[in-house]
Amino acid sequence: MTVRKNQSALTADEKRRFVAAVLELKRSGRYDAFVTTHNAFILGDTDNGERTGHRSPSFLPWHRRFLLEFEAALQSVDASVALPYWDWSTDRSPRSSLWAPDFLGGTGRSRDGQVTDGPFAASAGNWPINVRVDGRTYLRRQLGAGVRELPTRAEVESVLSTVIYDMAPWNSASDGFRNHLEGWRGVNLHNRVHVWVGGQMATGVSPNDPVFWLHHAHVDKLWAEWQRRHPGSGYLPTGGTPDVVDLGETMKPWNDVRPSDLLDHTAHYTFDTD
Repeated sequence: MTVRKNQSALTADEKRRFVAAVLELKRSGRYDAFVTTHNAFILGDTDNGERTGHRSPSFLPWHRRFLLEFEAALQSVDASVALPYWDWSTDRSPRSSLWAPDFLGGTGRSRDGQVTDGPFAASAGNWPINVRVDGRTYLRRQLGAGVRELPTRAEVESVLSTVIYDMAPWNSASDGFRNHLEGWRGVNLHNRVHVWVGGQMATGVSPNDPVFWLHHAHVDKLWAEWQRRHPGSGYLPTGGTPDVVDLGETMKPWNDVRPSDLLDHTAHYTFDTD
């Protein structure tokens, strides 16, 4: 069984193996397919039309499946690799260990945001940005520039205390746990982290930055924590809802998986805190 660990607890060898597997997926072209898929759903998911990956109840199961696909790809390169998670409510500084040169590298330089250290720096030659929103072909970050502070544990707790999973109008205006975690309402957790990292993470091609996977692994973990705290509160809506994915409906682009199939993460992996 795959165990997803806090990135701060990874050994040097675990970091090296994770980075090597990510770089191999990039070299083979498989990595960019994930970026393309995510960007297509960002562009297609709107508040007033069909929505699946974002601004909708299926935000959490959609990304759970997306992460499972990526983790499987990593394990096809190195079976020992699991997705780590970044608890940004604890590791809140640009000087945190995940930004070190032996892992993800740090923030970008001031004039253009280009990441200049670590394995994903343009100078290393292994990380060209091929699926992009502009002409720049290098990884960019501006840690803490778009928004100053990452979410605190108290803010996370306030969202975890929300009892109802989601509610009408089932979009970015909805109240409920899903939307407060996604970040369109309330204290803004998930969206704020994307903006804090900046660069490609603040765009639809956010998976270009490998920190995307660590961020979403933590979002996924928070969903699991919420489920444990509210065992009587399930996924909503359950049926007959236009434009969004009900509990028993299949999700694009896979069309072979339903939110109901993804409610129990322990069928696929555990977290180091489980």
